[in-house]
Amino acid sequence: MNFSEEERRERALKIFEILKSEYPNARCLLDYKNPFELLVATILAAQCTDERVNMATVNLFKEYPNPESMAEAEREKLEALIRSTGFYRNKAKSLINVSKALVERYSGKLPETVEELASLPGVGRKTGNVVAGNCFGKPAIIVDTHVKRVALRLGLCRETQPDKIERELKKLILEKDETHFSYVLNFHGRYVCKARKPSCGTCPVKDLCPSSETGGQIL
Repeated sequence: MNFSEEERRERALKIFEILKSEYPNARCLLDYKNPFELLVATILAAQCTDERVNMATVNLFKEYPNPESMAEAEREKLEALIRSTGFYRNKAKSLINVSKALVERYSGKLPETVEELASLPGVGRKTGNVVAGNCFGKPAIIVDTHVKRVALRLGLCRETQPDKIERELKKLILEKDETHFSYVLNFHGRYVCKARKPSCGTCPVKDLCPSSETGGQIL
């Protein structure tokens, strides 16, 4: 079903107001104390649950608390610490490479813009938006699997590529609300608008959802 941009903007604002009330604690569920820790945790969260990542990073950050230490990490030792998050060999390589880049380009300090963060090896826009939105207060639409699924089912976007979804959603929401909007959609995807069995019957925004009558099938 095609909606004009103005129609999508009006519906997005209504949906946002409802979901803000539904999920007052919507936020990033990764544990972190600083931007570097969130960057690392977000890289580890690829194809892994936040809960499992949080268990792994307790010891990881004790051993490697900053880019300088992680840049010098022994690959095998780092792999052992993150093994439980899956794809640990590739993730260890990414963590070492991004840490080296931070040391070489930014003297170990994380840049604050999405563009600079996304230019780091193995990062990309999603991770850049997570760090920029949560740590630096930058406008950030974070398109993970939950946000993508919910936005498509709600008819808020037509595109299926994350970067294009990000651009479409940015047109619908005020900059100051972008990060919060991302997390209420994320929570809705986690707890109600699930991939396999969305709870359309009890969904608080079903009257605004073109997919509610089809059990979540995108029209």
